[in-house]
Order: sequence, then C-alpha cells, then structure tokens
Amino acid sequence: MSHSPQCVHGAPAAEYKEDLNSILMCPDCKEMPPNLIEEFSSGDMVCESCGLVLGERIIDTRSEWRTFSNDDQGNDDPSRVGDGPNLMIDGDQLQTTIAFEGKNAKNLSHLQNKLTNDKGSKALLNAYRDIQSFTDSINTGTQVANAAKHIYKLVDDAKALKGKSQEAIIAGCIFIACRQAGADRTFREIFRLTKVSKKEIGRVFKQLEVFLQKAGGEDEIAKAGMFNQQYQAKASTTAVGLCARYCSSLGFRNPVRVEDVARRLAKKSQQVADLAGRSPLSVAAACIYMASHLVGEPKPSKEIAAVAGVSDGTVKTAYRYLYQAKDTLLTKEEFPDDMPDASKLPPN
Repeated sequence: MSHSPQCVHGAPAAEYKEDLNSILMCPDCKEMPPNLIEEFSSGDMVCESCGLVLGERIIDTRSEWRTFSNDDQGNDDPSRVGDGPNLMIDGDQLQTTIAFEGKNAKNLSHLQNKLTNDKGSKALLNAYRDIQSFTDSINTGTQVANAAKHIYKLVDDAKALKGKSQEAIIAGCIFIACRQAGADRTFREIFRLTKVSKKEIGRVFKQLEVFLQKAGGEDEIAKAGMFNQQYQAKASTTAVGLCARYCSSLGFRNPVRVEDVARRLAKKSQQVADLAGRSPLSVAAACIYMASHLVGEPKPSKEIAAVAGVSDGTVKTAYRYLYQAKDTLLTKEEFPDDMPDASKLPPN
C-alpha cells in the first residue's frame, strides 16, 4: 500500500516546482537588472558591483578544452575535438593514461600498462620516432618523413624482411622515400645515419624494392599508399641534383649563378667517356670547382671536397677529365646567353 507524502502536521506535501519567476538579486546593491557574474574558476556567483558572493558550487557548462589551430588566422575556434586519428597506428588511440604519481596511482598505472600495452603499436611509434629524427638530421622535409613511415608500415603489416635489423629497414625506407620524392641524398649520407654496415643496408634496399614492386600492384595498397600506381624503381642520385645542395653549403656570393653553371656542366659531363662510372659526388664537386672559376668566385678544391664528402685527390682527378673536355662542355648550345671564358680555368 503506497502512501502520499505528508508534512509534519499530516497535511499532504506540495510537489516541488522550480519558480522561474524568482530573480537572484544582491541584497546590498539591489540593482535591477542584477549585475552578477559567474566565476567558474572558483565556482561562485558574485555581485560585480560590490563583490558579495551570492552562490557557490556553480557548474561550469563551457567546453572543457579547446584547440588553438586557427589562432594564427584570427579565428575563434572553441571546438572540443583533438587531433585526428593517426592512420599509421593500429588499434584504439583514444585511451586514458593513469598518472604515475602516488602509491595507489603507481599500482593502477602498472596494472593498466599490463592490460593495455600494445607492443606492436609501441614498436611502430619507436620506428616512426627514429625515422623523424633521421630525416630531420639530413633536412629532407615532411614529405620524405611521411613517405618513409608509410613504407615502414607496409613492411610491418606484411611481416616482410623478417630477421633484418630495424635500423637497416628504417635506412632503406628513408633512402627509397628520398628517391621517390626527388630529394637527392646519397647512399653514404643514409649509411651514416645508422650503425649498420653498407652491405646490410644495400641488401635491405634491394629487398624493399622487390617488395614494393609487388605490393604496389595491389589496388588497395596502391590507393592507400604514397604510390598512385605500381612502384617504379628510380635511378640513383645524379651529379646534377647534388650541385644545388653543395653550392648552398659553400657560401658563394652568387650561389644561383654558380649552381646554374655547375648543373649545366654536370648535365653535359654525361658525354665525357672518362667520367663514366665515377661517383656522382666527385663529378658534382668537380663541376662546382670548374663553375666557381668560370663565374669568378674560385673555391679551393679541398673546401669543395669536404662538403661533398670525398677526397681532394678524387675531385682533382675528375676535374682533369672535365678540363680536357672543356671544348665539349663549354659550347654555345649549352650557354646561349653568356658564354663563360674558358681562359679563367686552371689546368689542375
């Protein structure tokens, strides 16, 4: 048997209803309309005129956080969303992490790590961190870093290259990404990033190319990957591509002019039979050495050799072949506007 609520004297109690007509007013100021503000930081309702606290434990109904992505554009973006999910990482990325502070929190943190620790994602994140660090150290840019991460993800998903060291795979991914993005980096520069032998990185590179040529033909991988079509192996780094990088590091007064002449010489040097099979590093260094004298900003061969990472003797040998073929290199066809003066060139 149910009983209706009653008051102390036995009379039925009236059902509670919020009185929307009631107005909160400061008893001291008695201003109408009331000049009240909500201080969410302290949770108080305060009269702005006299400072009297009229209410406490005010609930903050605003957004808990916001992004600042558009602040540089002068836009107010109080959105409550965070970064988008990283498609290169498997699993749920919206996880709560318990802080490692205090005795009880320490035990909870250990327990959470045992339950939620994903070794696969952790290994991927470590590899991505190394790729980002290596690409930053050789100034390849974001495009190469993202491409290398994507190649590593394809290899990791396919469980390919088992038994190979992670450093060697990372180096191979960066080398291929540099070639695909047109960022000329030599094999020697990539090798110096790691502690793996040149022979091992070379083997991994060849296996990666074979793997990508097969994987690039599958529609789902080709559409999702960096390759819009089947992966195509590209030629090795050329002397033409290296001239721009070396010229910018040598501090010429007119680096654009020196680079232009050096690139033209490097392109024409492909017709010099004696330079066939020589390293593009030494050819690029020799072309810059010749261009610096033609432009009137001569640089010592030792300084150019140090930037190119080759010996001074190697640069001198390549330059001698260029000097012997100067009549073939310095033609009106290659320099139609301003023909360089070959008399400025030293014999060695």
